[in-house]
Amino acid sequence: MPTAIPTMNLATGRVQIALIGCNHRTAPVELRERIAFTPEQALRATDELRMTGALEEAVVLSTCNRSEVYGVAPGFGDDVQGVMEQLLTDFHGLQPAELNGRLYREKNSEAVRHLFRVASGLDSMLLGEAEILGQVREAYGRALEHGSTGPVLNRMFQSALEVGKRVRSETQVGTRPMSVAWAGVKLAERVFGDLEGHEAVIVGAGSVAEKVVEHLRDRGIGRLVVVNRSQDRAEDLARRMGGESVGWALLETTLAGADIIVTSVSSEGVITKAMLERAQQVHKGRALFVVDLGVPRNVEPDSASLYNLYLYNVDDLGEIVEQNRKAREAEIPRAEALIAEHISKFEAWCTSVEALSMTAKLRDRLLKERTALLNEKSVELAQLPAEERERILKLTEELIDRVVQTPSDRLRRTRELRQRLAGIEALRDLFGLDSEDS
Repeated sequence: MPTAIPTMNLATGRVQIALIGCNHRTAPVELRERIAFTPEQALRATDELRMTGALEEAVVLSTCNRSEVYGVAPGFGDDVQGVMEQLLTDFHGLQPAELNGRLYREKNSEAVRHLFRVASGLDSMLLGEAEILGQVREAYGRALEHGSTGPVLNRMFQSALEVGKRVRSETQVGTRPMSVAWAGVKLAERVFGDLEGHEAVIVGAGSVAEKVVEHLRDRGIGRLVVVNRSQDRAEDLARRMGGESVGWALLETTLAGADIIVTSVSSEGVITKAMLERAQQVHKGRALFVVDLGVPRNVEPDSASLYNLYLYNVDDLGEIVEQNRKAREAEIPRAEALIAEHISKFEAWCTSVEALSMTAKLRDRLLKERTALLNEKSVELAQLPAEERERILKLTEELIDRVVQTPSDRLRRTRELRQRLAGIEALRDLFGLDSEDS
């Protein structure tokens, strides 16, 4: 159950958005592991932050490559990020010196920009990765359900999810393969289209082979067979990935049923041209797609001359990955333009909320001044008929409403953000709307 801590009321006006965090660029994995949060820990940390009174809204985003704390403070006076950093060290039992130079700290628009770039995949180790958008959605969803968010972070994270989706749908940042394993599977999809109903044979059971198997499984490959010299490792990989394993002695027999062959072992010439030619005869003209990720090469290079056989080695795929990396990077300006658009929308929303708060405070101040004046003139007013006193009250209240309406309308009509902010500051300073007794 969420801890009952009141969330922020935007009527208070000025707010501060704060962020602290570390990621794969600022901290090694050994440190990132120590300051990672489980989902349950993330919620507990938001409660502890809010109980300090420094934050009224909080979200913790923790993945294998980053741990970040986002918060909203009710004003600008306190060292909010210092409180957040203190919680980070205390929560995980670290000495402050261990985080020296490892944390980044952002406020307000730059904190918003950072979250939007994270959700868009621009701040990821693998540019444009898709998983981070889901991780942001899950972290926000848990915090929302727990009650640790409020109007500002709700708007901010919902905007981040929107811009993340737009970057992926309107740019090519996340569409091109960025690993040889992924590139190989994407090429197979070009040859066969939907991989469902097709058979893949994986020769090898190491980490690279496992990545290929994961991608094939995620794309609905029909049948998955693992062949490896170590039968135990083949069985383990096949079991974990929902495939089957066969003994090394049955390698050539197994090739005959394959549409896709992926090799990643340490031996040269494991699969010969003659073996693939015999497999082709069984195929009766069907395409055969072969990815050789071995170094040295596992497949005889002249196998590429066989009819309807597509052979790619690790260098071929490496060139594709490099081309894709450059293509993704070329899309960054388009993605940044979308992010800037959504930052402007978020800032406009914040400004409109603050403008509404300031005009409400102005009205309250004028009403208080009216009450004080009427109290001063109470003796004179007592000599008037009750109907006349009531008419004076209504007229003065109407006058106040008209006075307040003018700055409110002008702030709404002012499109340029700097001018709107200047107008809000002028209201605040002229009428002393930050004072305690306002």
